[in-house]
Amino acid sequence: MKKWSFAAAAVLSMFAAACDAGIAGGGASSDAPTEGVTDAMIAAADGNEWLTYGRDYAEQRFSPLTQITADNVGDLGLAWFADLDTARGQEATPLMHDGVLYITTAWSKVMAFDAKTGAVKWTYDPEVPRSTLPVACCDAVNRGVALYGDKVYVATLDGDLVALNQADGTVAWRKQVVPDKDNYTITGAPRVAHGKVFIGSGGAEYKARGFIAAYDWKTGEEAWRFHTVPGDPAKGFENDAMKKAADTWSGKWWELGGGGTVWDAITYDPVNNLVLFGTGNAEPWNPGANGRLGTGETAEDNLYTSSIVAVDADTGAYKWHFQETPEDRWDYDSDAQIMLADLTIDGQQRHVALHAPKNGYFYVLDAASGKFIDAKAWTAMNWSTGIDPKTGRPTINPEARYEKTGKLWVNLPGAGGAHSWQPMSYSPQTGLTYIPANLAAFPFMAKKDFKPSAIGFQHAIDAAATAMPADPAFRQMNIDATKGALVAWDPVAQKEAWRVSYKGPWNGGTLATAGGLVFQGTATEQFNAYGAKDGKKLWSFPTQSGVIAAPMTYAIDGEQHVAVLAGWGGVWDIAPGILSSVNGPPRNISRLLVFKLGGTAKLPEAPKFPKRILDPPPVTGSEAQIAHGADVYGRYCGVCHGDAAVAGALNPDLRYSATLNSPDAVKAIVIDGALHDNGMVSFKAALTAEDAEAVRQYLIKRANEDKALEKQGGKSS
Repeated sequence: MKKWSFAAAAVLSMFAAACDAGIAGGGASSDAPTEGVTDAMIAAADGNEWLTYGRDYAEQRFSPLTQITADNVGDLGLAWFADLDTARGQEATPLMHDGVLYITTAWSKVMAFDAKTGAVKWTYDPEVPRSTLPVACCDAVNRGVALYGDKVYVATLDGDLVALNQADGTVAWRKQVVPDKDNYTITGAPRVAHGKVFIGSGGAEYKARGFIAAYDWKTGEEAWRFHTVPGDPAKGFENDAMKKAADTWSGKWWELGGGGTVWDAITYDPVNNLVLFGTGNAEPWNPGANGRLGTGETAEDNLYTSSIVAVDADTGAYKWHFQETPEDRWDYDSDAQIMLADLTIDGQQRHVALHAPKNGYFYVLDAASGKFIDAKAWTAMNWSTGIDPKTGRPTINPEARYEKTGKLWVNLPGAGGAHSWQPMSYSPQTGLTYIPANLAAFPFMAKKDFKPSAIGFQHAIDAAATAMPADPAFRQMNIDATKGALVAWDPVAQKEAWRVSYKGPWNGGTLATAGGLVFQGTATEQFNAYGAKDGKKLWSFPTQSGVIAAPMTYAIDGEQHVAVLAGWGGVWDIAPGILSSVNGPPRNISRLLVFKLGGTAKLPEAPKFPKRILDPPPVTGSEAQIAHGADVYGRYCGVCHGDAAVAGALNPDLRYSATLNSPDAVKAIVIDGALHDNGMVSFKAALTAEDAEAVRQYLIKRANEDKALEKQGGKSS
């Protein structure tokens, strides 16, 4: 094995020098701000402030603050808290500058607080239409703002980029980023550098063509746009990169957009003046549905999906790419955060990108060229049997090509990813990365008669065939096999140092500090501090709601604070309700929590979990009607209301709905759009009144099945 060592102390100075002196063209643009938050400030952040999503350009989420340590963390207490008015998933990392703490909440709202007292300074609501919700695959979440000059930037769920004035939250400019608002949403945090604001979008499960775009920080004018998949060849290609990519696609892939969305990971590298970003899966998941895979090794790659791509920060010109999951059919996005670090490899210092995407491998790449250095499996997997040590290309298990076998395939890691968007962190003191892990599988079966529709997911998976049966033993087996973990991974030795096991998946992002600590919130309503060297739990605080966001830390008036958003949600709540039950009854009490040593604030008593009673009407539908309802539900309803009609906490669990007693009520909602303003839009573009009635009959059947289980002493979810 190659002998590596971290030259971590040089990272900060190298980034600062790159911004100040223009290494490799990395000097700040003449149009970049010289007052307020600048490139040099972000690069040389001292820890007192937290100026960008990952704290600095390296996205390491390591704070040099040392007031809170392993010895005194037991004295950490709540300094202040703020209740939020958006009871959906909270995924933002707060930013702090000049004594002001900035957060986003669900529905892309922005709030500014006095960082010491918690007093609200201003709020901004972009008034995202609630009808946007069905286009957002994974809740109405937002991961945070960007600060630059005198502006605050937020990307909205309905696809706009907004510049606010830091002083009062008034709008400086607002631009539509996405090509249309029927297939695209934005949930990620913008990044800023070199006078530009960088942002991508979500939508790969719909009809989206992935891209990343750069906007002038002052005016909002678009500077450049790089697409991640080629468009219709008959219309020509924007650049040579798209022409090259077209050779790796087959069929009429552009009719469904292609996917490859840049919905989270964006990292600016001032050393090379590059923007590195991750891309999502190809569309549809099932490649047999539109013949997007060709023949031959590289003809199946579908570039540039499930990849890390690097472009010139000034022009958007393609520089390099590395595809982590060729012929992706398992939703293995590469959108998890990309971290930069300096390593010494065989005596030579290397500036590298570290990445732990959904697919379960941990990658080390040369940041300047994208050249593969190393990758190892850091978690259990069955889709791949190994990786080429020279090229980094995975060997795919033939059984995992479910569209070719025609069989049910239970993939590991699952579509939720071994590591999803929840950020990992890195400590130069320990040389370890701290990864929020999901230990869960996902069933895939190709839908044989798939046809694109005007609304809903277009992934061409038979969700009815893979739905969880009303079998207590099967459900318990699934719960037993579905776990989470905090994994401390050594990227030098490429091996696990320690782990903390969790009852279930979908726990929060991590923060490492020079105080020898790692902070992480959990789905089981705890905010914990662990020893960075050994994973020993040193402190815990009951949050009253699941935590999925990543914490941050700052200092003001000589006191170190730790802040985190609490609020259970995201994909694991709204989609696989049965799996979310491994963590107990989920609830959302959305708050901003801020801690300091000696803090004495108290949360109000948490409300009790409501008791729900299954009281469905008797089953009257025919077997054929119910089977059709299961098929329709699996394709159009399950993504919001849960697998097998078992929802989480955010969206209604339809087994308990009073509308099951009324065909007219169900038709009014599903076809006529009676609840449009609540986010439940009309599905008449794809469904008929007969389809809606079939879904009602399926829901009645499911409710009666689970009511019978309750009478037998089993669990309904």
